Amino acid sequence: MQFSKNNEPAESGANLSIADPKLNGDHEGIKTNNKADEDFRVYKQEESPSRVVEHYRDMRRYQTVEFYKKMEKKYDFSNGKYRRLMTIEEAFAELENYVDASDPDLDLPNMLHLLQTAEGIRRAGHPDWLQLTGLLHDMGKIMFLWGTGEDGQDGYNPTGKQWALGGDTFVVGCSIPREAVVFPEFNSLNPDMSDPRYNTKYGIYDQHCGIDNLMFAWGHDEYMYRMLVANDTTIPQEGLDMIRYHSAYPWHDKGAYKHLMKPEDEERIQWVQLFNRFDLYTKDGDNDLRCSQESLLPYYRKLLQKYNLDGKLKW
Repeated sequence: MQFSKNNEPAESGANLSIADPKLNGDHEGIKTNNKADEDFRVYKQEESPSRVVEHYRDMRRYQTVEFYKKMEKKYDFSNGKYRRLMTIEEAFAELENYVDASDPDLDLPNMLHLLQTAEGIRRAGHPDWLQLTGLLHDMGKIMFLWGTGEDGQDGYNPTGKQWALGGDTFVVGCSIPREAVVFPEFNSLNPDMSDPRYNTKYGIYDQHCGIDNLMFAWGHDEYMYRMLVANDTTIPQEGLDMIRYHSAYPWHDKGAYKHLMKPEDEERIQWVQLFNRFDLYTKDGDNDLRCSQESLLPYYRKLLQKYNLDGKLKW
């Protein structure tokens, strides 16, 4: 995918196949640092920052079917409901000082990560909708504006509880796959794992019911997906899947939940895996793009307009 000489957004490319060679390749070309692969996503109690360990302990303890339904009701978009009207840029301003307590690879404001992801995708020449997806994918953490520490959504306090904002998500309503989650030693803390309705392989789900019928631990992914749909974005389904499932590492990285997938989910997971390479490997504390933010925004404003996300949006 190429850009025009005047740097206009390229065509969406929504008709591309995931098998297209342009969409696949070695992640080494994506990295902007010399960090070894094994040094990304280190989740061990003796090596991970204490804030990360605490985050996942809380996440495993409190992310249940009951909690998901509570958050689903709180962040309802049905019948025109919303919490605030904001432009994307106004939401960026709110997120400027938010730092993800669950991320062991980047201890910098989330806005930097969004720019790094989007620009990494852009440098690779991928479709413009994929670039915009990179810019927006973590914006669901804006929930901290209406959240509380009790509900794991305190983004105002540097040491606040954020277990319902970020972190690897797992399916609630069935057994937590020990071999596929980080810190599996915390699984027993989840009260649903003592409930016979939820602690079996299938739990409340039917075999091959499809990934869209699963309830993943509530966080920024599910909220942002619902927000974009509520605002009638024209980002293609592949981009919406990337936003909705990019934190579902047990699924897209470790191969869990295959018994719950539909045949068509096999291609969808590949799009999420493509996005994950940029989400993970563009994290770089030395690549501070915030100084270039003003020069980059005009390009992304055009993409927001193209995909029906300009002006005041429902959040």
